[in-house]
Amino acid sequence: MSAPDTALAAPTPTGTARPRWRFIDSLRGFAVLGILLVNAVDITRLGMARVMEGGAPVQDPVLDALYLTVQTRFVPIFMFLFGMSLWIVLDGARARAERPVLVLVRRLLALSVIGGLLMIAYPGNVLIEYGVVGLLVLPVVAFAPRWVTLAGGAALTAVAYAMFGGGLASVPGVILLGAGAAAYGLPKALESSGRVVAIVFAAAAVLTGPALYWQLSTPGGDPRFSTAGSVAGLVMAVLYTTGLALLWRTPARRAIAAFFEPLGRMALTNYVGAAIVVALTALVVDFGHMTSAAPVVVLALVLIVAQSLLSRLWLRHFVYGPVEWLWRTATWLRPASMRRRVAATEGQ
Repeated sequence: MSAPDTALAAPTPTGTARPRWRFIDSLRGFAVLGILLVNAVDITRLGMARVMEGGAPVQDPVLDALYLTVQTRFVPIFMFLFGMSLWIVLDGARARAERPVLVLVRRLLALSVIGGLLMIAYPGNVLIEYGVVGLLVLPVVAFAPRWVTLAGGAALTAVAYAMFGGGLASVPGVILLGAGAAAYGLPKALESSGRVVAIVFAAAAVLTGPALYWQLSTPGGDPRFSTAGSVAGLVMAVLYTTGLALLWRTPARRAIAAFFEPLGRMALTNYVGAAIVVALTALVVDFGHMTSAAPVVVLALVLIVAQSLLSRLWLRHFVYGPVEWLWRTATWLRPASMRRRVAATEGQ
């Protein structure tokens, strides 16, 4: 698909339909799945009660599998997509608002407020972090040439991983990378999955082996706390993204879109909702004394399937998820049309 799909486009505040890149929505939904698997372990504080009572940390093959396939792999995708969205929204605001940068400032402040409220259920959520860092890099995205945004993001990302092992230090660079890549048309490239995407996938596949070997050779378990684990995560994030883009050009696209696209279109609602559900579950289930991550993984998978189904049902009747609607309303300082028929009528 070499052009954006307008069938699922949402109307803008001016009433014109804005095209959506369906693969980007699906990739965002894929990232929501990975992030939930990461967050669920943190929110439930798996095995921490045992450790505080003098027991040994959890030694579990399921947790080890998450360290090799999920942890540090999906956060870079999420950050990159956040940067892409930052540029896409700014680009749209330039055509619809007298002060487009102010629109983005409100959007990022609103995200920080949502993150602040979510701290009640999940103190480790990243929404405040993304909102604040987004405000810091916004002048670059808004006023610098796109090559500066892209090159600056690449430089900051390299420094963050080389000197600080990724983590919080990598957020500004990866966000700028996403914004710069969007400015150069990466959404279209991923949607059409051309030769360049295949080459990048092949390179990431070749590098994945050495990266995993480096991670496994580094003691410490959780890859978030080692440079090797973070670098392996970054390499595999590229592998996952380009691999999914290549699958998008096959018959598997139908299944990918059916499951992940609704999740991605309501990513913020699903991120917030999942954190709340897992936190509430942890109040009645004693995850703190468990010795296996399997129950947490089962909880996350059941929840993500339910969210995919509920998101699809919701989007049959509404244009935005509930949290997305609040976020959009705060961004534009006017209530967005919520029901699909109303929105479609306004778009005519």
